[in-house]
Formats: sequence, structure tokens, C-alpha cells
Amino acid sequence: MTQPVYDFSERVVVVTGGSRGVGAGIVAAFVGAGAHVVTCGRHEAKVDGALFMTADVRKPPEAERVVAKAVEHFGRLDVLVNNAGGAPHAMAADQSPRFVEAVVNLNLLAPLWCAQSAHKVMAVQEDGGCIVNIASVSALRPSPGASAYGAAKAGLVNLTATLAVEWGPLVRVNCVSGGLLDTGAGDEFYGGSGGLERVAATVPLGRMGTPEDIAQACLFLASPGASYVSGANLVLHGGGEWPAFLRAHEQTPERAP
Repeated sequence: MTQPVYDFSERVVVVTGGSRGVGAGIVAAFVGAGAHVVTCGRHEAKVDGALFMTADVRKPPEAERVVAKAVEHFGRLDVLVNNAGGAPHAMAADQSPRFVEAVVNLNLLAPLWCAQSAHKVMAVQEDGGCIVNIASVSALRPSPGASAYGAAKAGLVNLTATLAVEWGPLVRVNCVSGGLLDTGAGDEFYGGSGGLERVAATVPLGRMGTPEDIAQACLFLASPGASYVSGANLVLHGGGEWPAFLRAHEQTPERAP
């Protein structure tokens, strides 16, 4: 399918966690649309077309440093995509306080620190700017094995709506909640290619999402076409998941007369 054409020439974009997975897809999309892109990660990496810097955005001074780098190099900041996030699988009863704090810091507090730093710049620009937070459907449904992650992402969805109210009209703030995603590193998590196929079959659109799907949503939300969109949570889940009761019904033997 032909993707919409967006023009971000001379626009300046910061994408956190942009060296791999969804973040790399978002960076590539904005670079392809002509933007100046600054991205970051905790470990050194090379990202084609973007200015990369090492930073741990869980620390407020580091978040400020990333935004300052964009302004230093390009003179402004138009878009912030808070993508850095994630968590290893762990059942709630087994999660240590240190584990929970780390997950919440990365998935909720880091986006807030970055957003605060971006807002300082965008709020004094004549044309403002926009912030896109990358959340997850884990924020919207039970997420066994990802309780702290889901709770943090739920907080991020709420934070998005609140910042949209506090920072409008100059700064728009929106959220993208991705569903089941194939980032190219999911074979192990889903049990190999066969597992990926079985998981994809549970999605009404018949496939898992990709980093490019998330990236296209970010391009739209950052574009003039979304100029009246703020405080929204765009859920990209291919139609969701088949309700469990329907699966159970299919497997229930017919009752004897």
C-alpha cells in the first residue's frame, strides 16, 4: 500500500530510543520525510541520517541534554517522540522494588522529563511544537507478566491527556498505543516463526503491527493534517484481539439433545 507523503523539511525532531526496533522505524520515517533528527540511547550506536548521542533519559539532566543538543545543532525543536521504553517479562509476585522502579522510571517518568525539557523550547516558538508519546495496549487491558509496564503506560496515556490541556494551544500532545508488534526480534519471545504466525492469526487484520505502522502514525500526528488533534490516544492494534469467550465457544462441544 502506498504510504502518505509527508514533508518535514527543516523540521527538527527528537526521538528517544531510536537505535533499534520501533524507535529505528520512527527515526527512518522522519529522516525520509526530510527532517533533522536527533536520537539517543544508553549505548553507543550509529543511526543512518540522524544525529545520535548516548543519554539515559530516565535522568532529568540527561533528558535536558538531548533537547539542548537538538537546539544547539538546529536552532529549534518541532517534534518530540517519546519512544524509549520496554520491560522484561516478569510476574507481579516476583518483581522486586528495584525492578518496578526501573520500569516506571523508563516508561512514565522519562517521557515526562523529556516532555518538560521540550516544552521549554516549544512554548516560546511562534509555531509551538508537538509531542508524541509511545504507549501500548498493555495500558488498556490486563497484561500478565507486564504489570508494572502496563501500569506505567496507563499513566503515560493519562499524562498525555493532561499535558494536552496544560500546554495547549502552542504545544499539541498525543499518544500512540501499539498492539502486537513484530519488530524483527520477536521470534524468541513468540516461540519462533510458527509462534509469530499463530499470534498474528489472533489479530482481525491478519498480521502483527510493524515499526513502520507506528512510524506512520507518528508522522500523521506531527503533521499539519493533525493540527486539531491533541490529547488523543491513537490505538494501533489491527482491530484488537479475538474475545476469549468466542474462542471458548468455538471449542465447546455441542450439547446433547
